[in-house]
Amino acid sequence: MLTGDNRKIAEVIAGELGIDDFRAEVLPEDKAAYIHAEHEAGRTVMMIGDGINDTPALSLSDVGVAVGSGAVIAREVADVTIAAENLYELVWLKRLSDALMRRINRNYRFVMGFNGALIVLGAFGILPPATSALLHNTSTILLSMDCLTGLLEERKESL
Repeated sequence: MLTGDNRKIAEVIAGELGIDDFRAEVLPEDKAAYIHAEHEAGRTVMMIGDGINDTPALSLSDVGVAVGSGAVIAREVADVTIAAENLYELVWLKRLSDALMRRINRNYRFVMGFNGALIVLGAFGILPPATSALLHNTSTILLSMDCLTGLLEERKESL
């Protein structure tokens, strides 16, 4: 965590968020230099900021996230602006994104395997075309119904 706030405030915030490594009283140019160093090390950087002093780092990061109640220039420079007052919304969005990617990958593997088996069985004359079509359409409907289910447990207000 990089912040322009004083060390005591940064220590309290880092403790509440469970962040082990933080730097306080960081100047805007130092934030930008840190992001540049992370890029040089081959890392992807997401920067969250709300002030004018965050704009250099927001523009350099791979994903810049501005807080909606922050400075106009920070919102303009950032890739994403969140309206939520609570930054834990980002944690929830990350969990949702991970769950969605797991579902997409699972469904892709199923579709490729099942349809591949239908093609092979049809090619060898084991499965008649009408049965293959029925099984394919049934699997499509069942998979579509499965996709209508929720991805995460009930969303809790405090993550």
